Amino acid sequence: MAFADRVLGFVTGVMAFVAGALLVWLMIAVLGGVLMRNLGMQPFPWLFLSTEYSILFITMLGAPWLVRRRGHVHIELVTAALPGGARRGLSRAVSAACVVICVILAWQGADLVQTNIERNDFDVRAYFTPKWWLTITFPICFSLMALEFSRFVFGPIWHSGEAGIHE
Repeated sequence: MAFADRVLGFVTGVMAFVAGALLVWLMIAVLGGVLMRNLGMQPFPWLFLSTEYSILFITMLGAPWLVRRRGHVHIELVTAALPGGARRGLSRAVSAACVVICVILAWQGADLVQTNIERNDFDVRAYFTPKWWLTITFPICFSLMALEFSRFVFGPIWHSGEAGIHE
């Protein structure tokens, strides 16, 4: 089990690194597009499109890492007022609900990818990009998020739920 956790940590870390690299690219692309416009030039057609794709990939690729690091949003207003046992129970229940939601979204994402492949759908703006290249992140990332949330449900790690920064 420790090996699987290390592999999952490595995969989410690589995805977070790619998301960080895309964030740098996003900054460069936006800056380049603005500079080109200010110089009276027409920005490259793929420049704007790559920024849109980057925003999607940054969100999807970074989300499993955020769950692993407990960096996602959780509300401490109620949990801070609960005693320890109830707080742990609520934390695990919320994490279980997150697992269910992520599994449903991964399933629907896989269905979307399959539909994109069957229909041979393309994003036809600057270039013909197969839509499944964009939607493949949904089943992969939501599956990884489900695995990460399940660590909070079944493992010894859980959110403290205390007010303030205690994670």
